[in-house]
Amino acid sequence: MLHQLISMAIPTFGQLIAEPTFILIDTAIVGHVNDSALAGLSVGSTVILTTVGLCVFLAYGTTSRVAHLMGAGRRRDGFEEGISGLWLALAIGVIVATVIGFIARPLCSFLGARDSVLDNATAYLLAMIGGIPGALLVYACNGILRGLERTRLTLLAAVAGAVVNTILDVGMVIGLGWGIVGSGVATLIAQWTTCLIMLVPTLRWARESGARLRPRREGILRSAGDGGPLFIRTLALRCALVGTVMLAARMGDHVLAAYQSVNAVWNFVLNMLDAIGISGQALVALQLGAGHRPQARRAVSTASRAGLAAGAVIAIGMMALACLASPLFSPNPDIVRLIAIGMMVQAVFLPLAGWMWALDGILIGAQDYRYLAVTCTITALVYLPALGLVSMADRNPGMDDTLHMIILWMLINVLFIGPRAIFNGMRIRGDRWMH
Repeated sequence: MLHQLISMAIPTFGQLIAEPTFILIDTAIVGHVNDSALAGLSVGSTVILTTVGLCVFLAYGTTSRVAHLMGAGRRRDGFEEGISGLWLALAIGVIVATVIGFIARPLCSFLGARDSVLDNATAYLLAMIGGIPGALLVYACNGILRGLERTRLTLLAAVAGAVVNTILDVGMVIGLGWGIVGSGVATLIAQWTTCLIMLVPTLRWARESGARLRPRREGILRSAGDGGPLFIRTLALRCALVGTVMLAARMGDHVLAAYQSVNAVWNFVLNMLDAIGISGQALVALQLGAGHRPQARRAVSTASRAGLAAGAVIAIGMMALACLASPLFSPNPDIVRLIAIGMMVQAVFLPLAGWMWALDGILIGAQDYRYLAVTCTITALVYLPALGLVSMADRNPGMDDTLHMIILWMLINVLFIGPRAIFNGMRIRGDRWMH
């Protein structure tokens, strides 16, 4: 089962890193424009990652439904469930992009951006919001491919998107001198490139299976209904992360710029860990759909151990990155120092994060959505007041930027990752999650 998990996790990682990779590339290139541009990118990318992340249920819910149906031998029904997810993704993407287009500047201001940072954040956001529908279609399409265990295509699409984004980023930001706007346009094009590479063959396979491609009201409503608890789960988590960005913004431009760089790396790394959890999710859903509960329990053990081990290995790589690659994100030595500190703190907790993310994916595969929604909401209700207390204590002028950086990443790991790990571990010890 470990071989099966790894064979799914590697290509799954390809899709997961698409959006964080685009932001990571943007961060590395925009960081050499100026400090305000990098700080503005932190705010603008937070809006994008939060918006897209809130719709992750399009992938998670679709994966579980398709895998359950495939495990039960109902291939055509599985494809039709996936197609309903695609229509829902397109509708949500168009609506969300339109709304953000009207409120981009006040939204960035609400997150703490001011003056030139606000100008840069707004410019970046407006330049790339057209890619949101494509990003959400990728989520839904990926859910179908995971349920079918055809995940190699996701790796191809992610690599193609990253190559396109890198080439256009360098050409538009540096070559044409478009600055942060060029970075946003490059990311928009890369998002749709990734989307089309995945969408075209998926629709062809669906038609070959006899599935209907037209929108079905009952299927779309079922996708939306199943995604409700997952949306609440993700909303609670994203509120916590947005609150962290707002706190970082109050700590100054240097802290915000450094936080953006560490956060971009962290998002990239978490998707490496999430690939294991989502592979476990698909395996568990297939086994439960076929009625094989002992095999589902074996998948839990395999995935959780793999997540813990992967977190430990990646932590070593992050420590090396902190020492060697921090200057890639900024020419400012003060920001470089803060980036290295943040990466070191984060690396210490990565094994715990790997274990927690693996269990998270398994519970999603078992469609234990309500438990995840409740526990993630509790986590956010603990975490957000803690951010408020830190913000009040930060009025003490004795706190320097180094201490700010340590506090930010300790908060995330101790009060954000920690409670989720406890809740998931408690749930997986019993059998209720399989029902």
